[in-house]
Amino acid sequence: MFSKKQLTLMVAAAATTIWQPAFAEETSDNEVSLGGMVVTGTRSETPLLEQAGNTGKISEEEIDLVRPDHISEILNRVSGVNIQHGNGQEHLTSIRSPVLTGGAGAGSFLFLEDGIPLRAAGFANVNGLFEVNYEQAGGIEVVRGPGSALYGSNAVHGLVNVLSRAPSLDLERQIDFSIGPHDLYQTKATISDTVGRHGYRLSVNGTTDGGYVSDSGYDQQKVSFRHDYLGDVDSFKTLFSYTNLNQETAGYITGYKVYEDESLSRQNPNPEAYRDAKSYRLSTEWIHELSDTSSFTLTPYVRHTEMNFLMHFLSPGKPVESNKHSSVGLLSSYTKELDGGHKIILGTDFEYTEGQLKEVQNNSTTVRGFIPGVHYDYDVDATVIAPYAHTEWQILDKTRLIAGVRYEYTKYDYTNNTTSGVITSRYYRPESRDDSFNNLSPKLGLVQELTDDTSAFINYARGNRAPQTTDLYRIQNNNGDRADSEQIDSIEVGVRKVGEGFQYEITAYHMRKKDYFFTDSNDINVNDGKTKHTGLELGMFYPFNSQFDVAANLTFAKHEYDFNRASSDDYSNIESGNYLVTAPKQMANVRLGWNFTPKSRAELEWEHMGEYYINDGNTAKYDGHDVFNLHASHQLTENLKLYGRVQNLFNTEYAERADFRPIPGVNPDGYRYFVGEKRYLHVGASYSF
Repeated sequence: MFSKKQLTLMVAAAATTIWQPAFAEETSDNEVSLGGMVVTGTRSETPLLEQAGNTGKISEEEIDLVRPDHISEILNRVSGVNIQHGNGQEHLTSIRSPVLTGGAGAGSFLFLEDGIPLRAAGFANVNGLFEVNYEQAGGIEVVRGPGSALYGSNAVHGLVNVLSRAPSLDLERQIDFSIGPHDLYQTKATISDTVGRHGYRLSVNGTTDGGYVSDSGYDQQKVSFRHDYLGDVDSFKTLFSYTNLNQETAGYITGYKVYEDESLSRQNPNPEAYRDAKSYRLSTEWIHELSDTSSFTLTPYVRHTEMNFLMHFLSPGKPVESNKHSSVGLLSSYTKELDGGHKIILGTDFEYTEGQLKEVQNNSTTVRGFIPGVHYDYDVDATVIAPYAHTEWQILDKTRLIAGVRYEYTKYDYTNNTTSGVITSRYYRPESRDDSFNNLSPKLGLVQELTDDTSAFINYARGNRAPQTTDLYRIQNNNGDRADSEQIDSIEVGVRKVGEGFQYEITAYHMRKKDYFFTDSNDINVNDGKTKHTGLELGMFYPFNSQFDVAANLTFAKHEYDFNRASSDDYSNIESGNYLVTAPKQMANVRLGWNFTPKSRAELEWEHMGEYYINDGNTAKYDGHDVFNLHASHQLTENLKLYGRVQNLFNTEYAERADFRPIPGVNPDGYRYFVGEKRYLHVGASYSF
């Protein structure tokens, strides 16, 4: 038999936390209550009230209610987060930031699965979250703002940690089938059990989608296998993940507010575009208890990713990019709990990566610097070594100090496999060389317990990221300067209440970033930008009674340029105080829940997107939108559950993403959009046996 401690460890990855009722849990009085544990902040289960900073959590039950087809449908329920839905499984991310694209979009957010980065730091994917099985996860945690000392490059504006679903204590077998609009079909299956000291879970899912617009759609498969062993002294968690995506990609539609014209909004100007991607990861976490108060953890891992896609957004050249990288890594740490509630975590992360990228233009276009043939062909070997220390000190009975620091050394060994130098006005290939970066990330926080279920906190953190390899070696419209490590300094203050009844979190933050590398509205690389970010985030949950509850996440933010950069075009002219591109001033997600039986639930969801500017000069903007969704899940019998959702309940005409990029002869007025889908019904059934 397992001890209570062992059973707690078994289900730790599925722990539910802030802002979502665990309605599926049976309680004697059917009350709704939120948990108070998170795992991402310290890589171990930690009470939320002791966190200096914030961690938003999507529970396993919420994932099973929403049944997301796209990551935006689940993550946008967290305050401060804005995932914009591209075409198919593509997305762009915002966490306490504007929605970032290119190297900035790929490198500013750290995407993890059980604490293992989905990609190597310099080889990130701007659409990275389609490379993880979030559909069958045991929870998702989001750290907003710079990561703690335990996480390095890419955790600049925030991180997303997808938690694998823990093995069940008893035999669980489940098959799930759902259908939606435009020939959308999805099948999921899972089998799980615990035998003796061994627990396992195998989850698979496959999706085929004909696509909302013409000549689009995708086929996707994902596999996750987890094995747990819980011994008296040693515990092991092994996780294997595999994903495959074959997508026919639809590009932007162009023209001012063209999303309001359905005869045009469902057209695909890039029927030739595609994206093929696959990835796998294998890791084993070994925790060895040295004593009742100390342990060490070793987590070796391997990963491989590869992707081929048509860069339809680089018109009219439209080259094909092929990239891949393979990594081996080791996360190591020692944890010691001291008398008086103090804790010390010392560790070092190691990673070695071999990567390749090739960009080839197959058409004969030679306008605006585009040329046929090979644009880039290079290899990069990357080494990362990152020692860190994380400490927690109970300095008074109700006052806790958290301090940490991380040093990260990154080295790129770059080899150019073709000719070097200026190729055209658009393309520049650096000579083969080595580059190294040294970054130091301190963290200091203070937590004050106000009552048994309420605490206040203040937190300072610095985030750094070495440049993406594409920032350094695939240089377009080169200005002669190299990219440097980005650095952001963040200060936040907040108060939170968890437990039963009314629960809330209120957080205010201010951040300043330097050496910001981005591409401006005139398609020119900028490598020394400065920005400032100020915001207020409100999250709350209130159960009216055992049947009805309301949850709300509200965000108010100003994301501004903090430097001047003159341009010959008004739309790309940057002045200090201008809003960054795609930086909404307000966002909200409000949900009214109804537990109409002890094991059945419905939710009416309101998504509010405020207006935002779509060019650097703030001369063009998107007006925002309000969209309502309805989710329902009903346990018909002990074995059969029915579920469904109506997306865009009131058939609103809106854009998932608005953008601005004038292209002579192609899109002279600059406006372009990914169109929001009209009202649709998605239904399914889940059978357990």
